[in-house]
Amino acid sequence: MDGKLTDLGKEMSSYPLDPPLSRMLICAKKLGCSAEMVTIVSMLSVPDIFYRPPQRAEESDKARERFFVPESDHLTLLNVYLQCKRNSFTASWCTRHFIHPKAVLKARDVRAQLLEVMPKDSIISCGSNWDVVREALCSAYLLQAARIKGVAKYVNLLTGIPANLHPSSALCGMGQTPEYVVYHELVMTTKEYMRAVTAVDPTWLAEIGPMFYSIKQKGSFHVKAESNKEDGQVKYSVSVKKEKGEEGDINRPEFKKLKKTSKRERRNGSSDSDDEKNTLRMKLLKKKQKQRQQKKRFL
Repeated sequence: MDGKLTDLGKEMSSYPLDPPLSRMLICAKKLGCSAEMVTIVSMLSVPDIFYRPPQRAEESDKARERFFVPESDHLTLLNVYLQCKRNSFTASWCTRHFIHPKAVLKARDVRAQLLEVMPKDSIISCGSNWDVVREALCSAYLLQAARIKGVAKYVNLLTGIPANLHPSSALCGMGQTPEYVVYHELVMTTKEYMRAVTAVDPTWLAEIGPMFYSIKQKGSFHVKAESNKEDGQVKYSVSVKKEKGEEGDINRPEFKKLKKTSKRERRNGSSDSDDEKNTLRMKLLKKKQKQRQQKKRFL
């Protein structure tokens, strides 16, 4: 309130990174996955590591799929770095797998610089439990959380901006598109695509960012916006979908009344038409009788 940095802000300012990436490292240290997160941050700090020549597009796509971690593009970047490290960052191995050797070496240099800034006792590895890494990613992407709206289509939970899942994303190979995701940034090409996407649990968003999200665990989920008029803050909660019989359900008796009245009108209309037909018949009979009487007179 007085314009001073909080303790978290002071710790974030010690890293030569964007604020979201700095907070990502701090949260990873608490969850015990800072070693993996340093690698992910360094890979995000360089341009795209994969290249796709037009003449060998199918071959490069198959090579990229070998590194995919289905739940996350961030974990895919981590897997690429670990595989490059296992092969001593050789240029021939990188080019054979359609990876930019210079981009990987640049990420290695950024990682070494970050390790110098971080306290040595804070570098902890989570081993093969990469779900903790996905949870730590939520801390940096609270404003870049999205919910599914259609096939490979998402909408930002806070701003409502539509975004699309890129066909080259690792999440496209999951078989089932995740309901909630977080993304690093939006890239505009033919559409607005999300870059570096990770599937997350909505409970993680509520635990890390209670000022933005809350969860009511009853039945199925859907996001509902609630505005607070006092402080002007918009709060998004995950609440339960309405069942039949609650407000918003269609009231059927009204339609039945309309059907009954329409039948009555049809009956009344049919009786009126019968009367008109009878009167016409009587007139025709009277005319024929008059014609017969006139003929008899002439005869």
